[in-house]
Amino acid sequence: MLIYSPRARRVFAIGLAVVATCISAPQTHAAFVTSRVASGLSSPMYATHAPGRPNELFIVERSGAIKILDKSTGEVNPSLFLNITDTDVFFEGGLLGLAFHPDYATNGKFYVNVTTAPIAAGTDLTTRIREYTVTNPLTDNTANATPNEVLSFGQPGGNHNGGWIGFSPTDAGSHLYIMSGDGGGSNDNGTGHTAGIGNAQDITNNFLGKVLRIDVDGDDFGGDATRDYAIPNGVGSEGNPFVGITGDDEIWAYGLRNPFRASFDRQTGDLYIGDVGQGAREEIDRQLGTSEGGENYGWRLREGDIQTPAGGIGGPEPADHVGPIYDYQSFGAGDFTGDSVTGGLLYRGPVTELQGKYIFADFVDQHIWSFDPADPDNTVARINDDFDPALGNINSIVAITEDTEGNLYFVDIGGEVFRVNIPGDVNADGFVGIDDLSVILANWNQNVGLANHAQGDLAGNGDAFVGIDDLNVVLANWNTGTPPTSQANIPEPGTITFLGLIGFALARRN
Repeated sequence: MLIYSPRARRVFAIGLAVVATCISAPQTHAAFVTSRVASGLSSPMYATHAPGRPNELFIVERSGAIKILDKSTGEVNPSLFLNITDTDVFFEGGLLGLAFHPDYATNGKFYVNVTTAPIAAGTDLTTRIREYTVTNPLTDNTANATPNEVLSFGQPGGNHNGGWIGFSPTDAGSHLYIMSGDGGGSNDNGTGHTAGIGNAQDITNNFLGKVLRIDVDGDDFGGDATRDYAIPNGVGSEGNPFVGITGDDEIWAYGLRNPFRASFDRQTGDLYIGDVGQGAREEIDRQLGTSEGGENYGWRLREGDIQTPAGGIGGPEPADHVGPIYDYQSFGAGDFTGDSVTGGLLYRGPVTELQGKYIFADFVDQHIWSFDPADPDNTVARINDDFDPALGNINSIVAITEDTEGNLYFVDIGGEVFRVNIPGDVNADGFVGIDDLSVILANWNQNVGLANHAQGDLAGNGDAFVGIDDLNVVLANWNTGTPPTSQANIPEPGTITFLGLIGFALARRN
């Protein structure tokens, strides 16, 4: 028999009344909630998750730092996971991309795309793809500081560096995809650009304006300390398209201007690329997961779906041209124009209303859009109002990304990161259940960090207090989402069951 203290009996009585009210009254709730999960960052550029570490989000800062957000506490670790001290942030440079090896949980390897000082005459920056390691992949919060140089190339200008890197979820092998811009300036022309055709259409001795694909588990250049990778060489999609013929073996696709952000559909392996336009069109390109590579996305001849209108460089569609799946007007007015596209992702997370939609943004005009990839032009919608956080403002989006469970994140270069997930999903595991209720109870009647959802302050009123409003959010959304294995087949909350559960939990805490 449990012996409750007087305080426990009082809290239990409150719990009985609250739960009875919550269960007896019909509940209405939003499909999803947007909350600020990190602030005070220094020009965050990207965020991603690591295999084997589902409770954390790794946040990239432009200056060269990588920080860890603990999703279970809502706190950013004050110690840096990594600090790349030779990062050069000239113009659009900096630490721009991060990707964890698919086998990170066992080999501890991860990769960055970072710009450093120029090493070649006539260049403004050097793009470096580097491999770093941790000794204990599942627990270490500090990486080994000495990198292994994988690949590097000069940037004629300080802009159009691309920056995104990633591994395909459906690609056989350890193939790292690298987005590279055309080298900067205008019209893909001038010093450092191939005369007559530009860098993006030049596939010989030219990594600029491309999607590169390399095998980071091999080394075809044993005598070169600056090239530590192998060329994917096989049949069909297992090999790169220019192996054995004219063209750089590292090239997977080409004809891009500034593919700053890209993503893989975690279900199909389709690659979505947001390519920043020059002054006429912003575009989203798609490469199917079944592709064998070799696509030509058209720049500098084409800008979006049209012939490039500026600089006398436009022309008809080139051979192997693949037009964008969607494009929109640059420097226009209204809800469907913008100045600089931020490529997003195909949502596969726990929010039913967003599933199957491609979500992307415009960095300058601060639009957020979605469309159905089956019919982008007729389904595109401006959805800013759907993502209205209780605290902070989503402004200049430099990355749209996801965590292990597929929760959506917006990275705002102004210093904030926002997460979109199911209301009541305290631990962001894609399901509202016992684990979320436990967090509420563990922090009951306590002051927490301001609107810290990870500690149970869920009501969206920013009161920094865990109480009745927060409990109501969990109960109103009970059993929403896809349950983890540990929470499979949890029944709807019956009054007697819940009263006993809360009474027992509160009694144990007092």
